[in-house]
Amino acid sequence: METQHVNVRYMVSDVQQSVDWYTKHLGFSLLSNAAPAFADVERGALRVLLSGEKSSAGRPMPDGARPTPGGWNRFELVVEDIDAEVEKLRASGLKFRNDIVRGPGGAQILLEDPSGNVIELFEPKKH
Repeated sequence: METQHVNVRYMVSDVQQSVDWYTKHLGFSLLSNAAPAFADVERGALRVLLSGEKSSAGRPMPDGARPTPGGWNRFELVVEDIDAEVEKLRASGLKFRNDIVRGPGGAQILLEDPSGNVIELFEPKKH
């Protein structure tokens, strides 16, 4: 049986910069690259479609609104040691929207890609 992917589309400002960022910092592998319009990367069953303004997803809506990067929707990557992961990513100059938040289910932090799209890093509470 073929592996099923969960697909997430992010609008990005620079497709090649985004490919480099996801593969270097978060362990994604490149599937295809048609920069500057589109590329897709994968990590396990997660496939992220990186769409630039030249992609079909970047075309204006009927009312003229243009899809843009950013916002608050996100996917979550589970990590074993959030403190170590954040330290490593900060040392690489990556941008976070907040500090680590700890709650009853674990700890989380919001990381931004180069276009301002959010990735949540989450460490589940150890029982």
